[in-house]
Amino acid sequence: MNFHDSERLAGLLQAAGYEATDEIHEADLVVVNTCSVRERAEEKLYARLAELPGQTGGHRPIVAVTGCVAQQEGARLIERAPNVDVVVGTQALGRLPALVDEGRTDTGHPCMGVAPGTPARHLAARVDINPYEDVSFPLGLAVRGDPVKAYVTIIEGCNDYCAFCVVPYTRGHERMRPALEILNEVAEAAGRGHREIHLLGQIVNHYQAPDVAGCDFAGLLERVHEIPGVERIRFASPHPRHVTPELIAALRDLPKVCKHLHLPAQSGSTRVLAAMRRRYTREGYLELVAEVREAVPDIALSTDMIVGFPGESTDEFDETLSLTAAVRYHSMFSFKYSERPNTLAARRMPDSVPEVEKTRRIVQLQALQKSIQTELHQHVVGRVVEVLVDARSRRHDHEFSGRTTGNTVVNFPGRADWIGKRVQIHIQRAGPNSLWGEVVRPPLD
Repeated sequence: MNFHDSERLAGLLQAAGYEATDEIHEADLVVVNTCSVRERAEEKLYARLAELPGQTGGHRPIVAVTGCVAQQEGARLIERAPNVDVVVGTQALGRLPALVDEGRTDTGHPCMGVAPGTPARHLAARVDINPYEDVSFPLGLAVRGDPVKAYVTIIEGCNDYCAFCVVPYTRGHERMRPALEILNEVAEAAGRGHREIHLLGQIVNHYQAPDVAGCDFAGLLERVHEIPGVERIRFASPHPRHVTPELIAALRDLPKVCKHLHLPAQSGSTRVLAAMRRRYTREGYLELVAEVREAVPDIALSTDMIVGFPGESTDEFDETLSLTAAVRYHSMFSFKYSERPNTLAARRMPDSVPEVEKTRRIVQLQALQKSIQTELHQHVVGRVVEVLVDARSRRHDHEFSGRTTGNTVVNFPGRADWIGKRVQIHIQRAGPNSLWGEVVRPPLD
């Protein structure tokens, strides 16, 4: 979602007359888009700000900070980092060009860096962290950074208030985009050649269309499925308690919906889940996994896990290990618990698990998950899988990469004109994080 916000900001600035540059020392405006889900996000931001040009004289660009840390810190950012000129919260991203222009007009300075000797602040500081309700965005304005995938936001904000999560405090309460606006954006992206659509929302499967009666998330998937040019559909991030029979049926019956489901467990302990305010139990989660796999036997499941949540005992961590072993996830995002500002856990639950113990637990969990992924990938060796080619390999110029419908990365020798096309790959090698193979035949489409 943060990546897609950057695409939106780039589109807004481009429409306002800016041109992008890869050389930061040439920039007249630098935008630092932030996320505060992880610990130390604020410290990383201030370190990055201190590295920007002009801190010791010379060309100084206008500096804007946007996103979750901006929403969280507001005017405190300017107090701590005097080189910041504009602070734009998560719900005011659309106002970035206007805020820069307002400050420029107030001071009479052009929208560009200034010569040595100019006072540190050459722009009247602007801060906007207001909770705007409007979640619409101009059609076709986002500068999409991926030639194959297109991210499309369907929900902003969250109402769940899990004890560890900062999102409701930085993204605001849940607001649904109109279905017709979403479908128009999908059609526009597909018309520009983006073959894979990623629907985004803090709890993406909680979607209920405000403009189309009876259109829930499964209904939205059905409508996206019918749009010409769309070949694959993914979504992030769903919540286990909002996985409905209709969603499971869509995963089973709609060929374009990828056979991959992210089911963030967070913990394998029912007691810890209750403390986290996740509103499901270990047993209920395992029943859901069984239900999904019965309907879609070849589905790939991924998850999020937190270790060292306040009060988590060694036995409760062992329950996370046993849940992981029982489900056998295809991939996992795992984290050591870190206290986030304003959250229920930060206010009421002392961070009681020592850092050294959190480290021991995360190393053990990741080792288990690595062994599971390696085994699952080894089972694919010798098979032929369909891959949507999406990029040149980062390691070898003559190799390209793509993903299976189950979201597994596959590397293979190929050609640049295959990007955006589907190919059949004979898998010959497997590692814990990816597969390697050779093309059975060139793409047919």
